[in-house]
Order: sequence, then C-alpha cells, then structure tokens
Amino acid sequence: MTKPSASPSVKSIVLATSGALLVALIILITVVLPAEYQLDPLGTGKVLGLMSLSREGPVALTSEDAAFQVDAVTFELASFESVEYKYRLEQGASLLFDWRASGELVYDLHAEPDGADAGYAESFAAGKAEAGRGSYVAQFPGIHGWFWENPGPQPVTLTLTTAGFYSGATEFRAGWETARQPEEAASRMSP
Repeated sequence: MTKPSASPSVKSIVLATSGALLVALIILITVVLPAEYQLDPLGTGKVLGLMSLSREGPVALTSEDAAFQVDAVTFELASFESVEYKYRLEQGASLLFDWRASGELVYDLHAEPDGADAGYAESFAAGKAEAGRGSYVAQFPGIHGWFWENPGPQPVTLTLTTAGFYSGATEFRAGWETARQPEEAASRMSP
C-alpha cells in the first residue's frame, strides 16, 4: 500500500512563488527592458549586445531629396595595378552595389569625410575577393567608394554596378583622377 503524498505547505508555495517572481524580475531588468525598450538600468543590455534589438521609429524607409542615379563601369587591371572609384554622397544617402572580377582582388571600401585632413579615410570593409555586393549608407558627407588592386600575375576585369542617391563619381588611377557623371535613373526609363 502506498502512502498518500503530502500536500505542499503554504510556506513552500509562497517561497516557490517568490523565487519565480524574483527570477522574472531579474530577466525583465537584464534582458527585456534593454532589448525591447532601450532601457538598461544595470548595463547588462550593452554587455549582452541587446540594445540594438530595439529601434525607435521606422527603419525600413527613408526619403531622399537627391535624384536616384545608376552607374556601371568596367576596369581592366594589369598585374599589381590598382584603381579607386568613389561616389559623392551626403550623410544618410544610400548606395546599392555589386562588383565582380575575373580574378581575386584586394579591396577596401572606405570614405573620406568632407573637411578631413589630406590622406584621411575611414575603412568599412577590406579583404580579398572576386565579388562584393550589398548596400551602404553614408555616415557623413564626403566621397565613398572602393580601392581595388590586382595582386596576381594575370590581368583581371572588374565590373562595378551601383544605384543610389549620389551626385557624381570619380576614378583615381596612377596619380590622376577623372570625374564621371552617373546617369539619372529616370532618363534610363524614358523612351
């Protein structure tokens, strides 16, 4: 014959409920408030990387005053030859890009802020690849773009295609620069 089990005492129920409420409060303060409401009273949200999960206002839509531009350019790079190609962007302007090469290139996506000292640039992505694609939003007004170099013994063909809210482009190669005016997207659509 089995003994009937004893009912939990009121004291043990109160202790278990208090413990559960304490754990819930700790989770609320350390995780939920930073992730959902940008409130981080203990600093744990920053340490755990939760502050970027919550954003105020719409993040998927921005309006632009500048005309929408498109650009496509191809470069032939001999062994150890390099080229820079940069766009004039205002702060917050966006740029969609796709570049492809017939061989591996050293690249550096960087920008030079207006008014910066000569030779100063901020780098955003660098490495070696045969292609790159994505979107870029200018953190400051200035010229923004890529440096590519062919580190190999064979010539490489590089094609860059972009679309975005830029007002001009400049090619820098072997000590000279050439200004280019990308085409306004609307002019491509008219008959």
